[in-house]
Amino acid sequence: MTGQRIGYIRVSTFDQNSERQLEGITVDRIFTDKASGKDIKRPELEALLSFVRSGDTVLVHSMDRLARNLDDLHRLVQLLTQRGVRIEFCKEHLSFTGEDSPMANLMLSVMGAFAEFERALIKERQREGIALAKQRGAYRGRKKSLSESEMTELYRRVVAGDKKAQVARDLGISRETLYQYLKRGE
Repeated sequence: MTGQRIGYIRVSTFDQNSERQLEGITVDRIFTDKASGKDIKRPELEALLSFVRSGDTVLVHSMDRLARNLDDLHRLVQLLTQRGVRIEFCKEHLSFTGEDSPMANLMLSVMGAFAEFERALIKERQREGIALAKQRGAYRGRKKSLSESEMTELYRRVVAGDKKAQVARDLGISRETLYQYLKRGE
């Protein structure tokens, strides 16, 4: 293959450092997401999928940076390889071209399952920590998106018949958050 070498980097939060992931690896272009790996709806991943062409190679630090669940990992690898794109996972020293051996596919499944398992453990520890903090009275939940005056404006405008989507946009919140405030106010 003689196409471009495209790097994909993902970190979960904005304050995490992404530089170590493809350090020392030469790439023509890098796509970097600062988002959870829980699903594949990530802007830079979508841009990468639109950008790559047959003959390109996508380099990813490790499988868990591409996807945190086995189905998504298989789907992404298959999507790329069916388009003639090679994908390499640097940490695992694995590459996939679509013409892979049964052993390579087994490794993809095993390593992908570990990434999924790790995410489940993280979520479980998080739930346990929140439950303990609630017992101690130290957990207050997420900070409210709106001030008291903004909540008053929200209720006033909704009662007046303003469109909820417009009210949400004007207040800088999602429609789901608007509906949560309305639900609490009833």
